[in-house]
Amino acid sequence: MVRLSLLPRDRTFFDLFIEAGHNTVYTARLLDEMMRTWPDDGGLARDILKAEQEGDRITHDIVQRLNSTFVTPIDREDIYGLATQMDDIVDYTEEVADFMGLYSIEAPMDQALGLTEVLLKSCEQLYGLLQNLRGFKDLDHYWIEIHRLENDGDRIYRDAVASLFSNGIDPMVVIRWRDLFLRLERAIDATETSASIIEGIVIKNS
Repeated sequence: MVRLSLLPRDRTFFDLFIEAGHNTVYTARLLDEMMRTWPDDGGLARDILKAEQEGDRITHDIVQRLNSTFVTPIDREDIYGLATQMDDIVDYTEEVADFMGLYSIEAPMDQALGLTEVLLKSCEQLYGLLQNLRGFKDLDHYWIEIHRLENDGDRIYRDAVASLFSNGIDPMVVIRWRDLFLRLERAIDATETSASIIEGIVIKNS
């Protein structure tokens, strides 16, 4: 038996998710540029902070709309979970940019460049997924690729942490870079969690 709702479902959530997805790509791209040009900041840290604030604004809009909408196009817990995970992506990305300055990083390690590249590619795949979410079809290749990228990120992260403890590096440098690597890994993990939530949404609506 097919259940039909007589109440309209607010489709604006899809537009807001697309907006949030675009912001993750924009923020990750700024961080990637920052890593590649460091220590020449060029105002990128400020731009990343503004993008993080924009992410907060989008998340706030989603939650406000969720609280004022009676019938939603997808389950409420999925809307909230996806919004907060995408907000986490941008938050962790901004923390990395902030720490680069706070920790007086002289030059980025190769693994940081690798993790930032993985993050950017993951965000691009997530954005593509969100742009096509309305139809709930033919999305498998997006989350498969995001999962593959997350595995790449895990491998780079393990190599990065191992390198910190194998070359007689100053303990303070170890602590600083471990913080940076951890936040990059968490940002990548948040893209995979976002993709997993979307996979569940698709299954529920197929």
